[in-house]
Amino acid sequence: MDPGSLLIADPSIIGDTNFHRSIILLVEHNFDGSFGFIINNPLNHTTKDLTVEMKYDFPLYYGGPVDQDNLFFMHKMGNLIPNSIRIQNDLYWGGDFKAIVSLVNNKKLKVNDIKFFLGYSGWSANQLISEIKSKNWIIKKNSNSSDIFTNKSESLWSKEMKKLGGDFLLWSNSPENPFEN
Repeated sequence: MDPGSLLIADPSIIGDTNFHRSIILLVEHNFDGSFGFIINNPLNHTTKDLTVEMKYDFPLYYGGPVDQDNLFFMHKMGNLIPNSIRIQNDLYWGGDFKAIVSLVNNKKLKVNDIKFFLGYSGWSANQLISEIKSKNWIIKKNSNSSDIFTNKSESLWSKEMKKLGGDFLLWSNSPENPFEN
């Protein structure tokens, strides 16, 4: 698995409050472990709830169950944000927060350029590999970074189920909890 890969929660993950119908963008994967951000789980909070430095408001997303007291971000502006870490192509994470604030306040960084997360998703060495072998995750190459930054990310899991086709097609229109159908 390469950084930038998508981990799509298998439909069988029902009742898992952290990962049910989640899509995670893998940021790092090596012998020490793996981590990434859930890209399709918006919160009912915005950046204005966390910082008064930014003049403009951005949505916040639940990045995962680890370190939820910290703000993380993924963006397309690597060359403009010092200390950014490249994930793939034009996709970066982290960097100098003061630079982010300046770019936002000067309208050079817009909502479709950056995504803010509370927490991240992390796995110890070999834990993610074990979960993949147990068929908890479907691995897919990320071919469209713009999907990560769209405001319709809530429907992204269903959209991916449709693309996978076959047995997954049934899940694309199923309710969150199929037992309540």
